[in-house]
Amino acid sequence: TTSSSFDPGTHHEHDVASCPFCRIAAIYAPYDPADPPPSEAEALNPEASAPNPSTFVVLSTPLLIAFLDIMPLSSGHVLLCPREHRPKLTDSTPAEAAEMGGYLRVLSAAVAKATGVTDWNVVQNNGAAAAQVVPHMHFHVIPRPELRAKGSERFTATMFGRGQRDDLDEEEAGPLAERIREAVAEVL
Repeated sequence: TTSSSFDPGTHHEHDVASCPFCRIAAIYAPYDPADPPPSEAEALNPEASAPNPSTFVVLSTPLLIAFLDIMPLSSGHVLLCPREHRPKLTDSTPAEAAEMGGYLRVLSAAVAKATGVTDWNVVQNNGAAAAQVVPHMHFHVIPRPELRAKGSERFTATMFGRGQRDDLDEEEAGPLAERIREAVAEVL
């Protein structure tokens, strides 16, 4: 193939109902990240994604959506993805890629501010062999509390996204998502 055949906006056939991120994107409408709705607004209702796990949205634009990971590696672990189904990073459009790049910076600052953890990883996997579990491209923003003092085994096991993943604590998730949305607005 020639380089002109590369279409970063290629649409892949998929079933929205089978993709959890497409379903989330369809449920939660965009809002102005600089002026997010109040936590009790129906637009942010975590239960709207039922019967699937609750969704705690932290950013929602016409092109992108970000929410707390349901199996976080640490408190504040956020996923950022395009609203449209894009299996891999190379499937995203130039506009989506540009907006994701800008919001990765904003979300990184907001998550650090909301959690008090000033070190973090940004991780993005492409394909099953690269450890991509949900085939809808997404970035992870993962706060990294200091682990070296707690023992080298835990530090090396969690340094690059490996390690224990626990279910999201829904009682803590609502207030945490609100703090991250407020921090996004402050950063912007």
